[in-house]
Amino acid sequence: QVRFVESGGGLVQPGESLRLSCEVFGISGFTNVAMSWYRQAPGKEREMVATTYYTYYAESVKGRFKVSRDDPNNMMYLQMNNLKPEDTAVYYCNKRFPPYDNWGQGTQVTVSS
Repeated sequence: QVRFVESGGGLVQPGESLRLSCEVFGISGFTNVAMSWYRQAPGKEREMVATTYYTYYAESVKGRFKVSRDDPNNMMYLQMNNLKPEDTAVYYCNKRFPPYDNWGQGTQVTVSS
């Protein structure tokens, strides 16, 4: 069964950094699977933030966020620098489009002074 476990979120001040982790279970051939980070802010739809394998960053995070992966350990990471209040959201990992139906619990990122 495919499962995602996200971690690393927290409460930070504007300008600070966080590194999110995603542990992936149950995806055969993970090395060849394009994976993405998504986020959902209160009252907004879930959006794709970054993709690895086919490199993509949302315009709002370009130059600040960097996605990486550790294929042997089925892990993916999101390094987030110079965080802004508008980055506040629950962050999820999943396969790039189309994502699997069973999302993880996500990890909350709150950027506030």
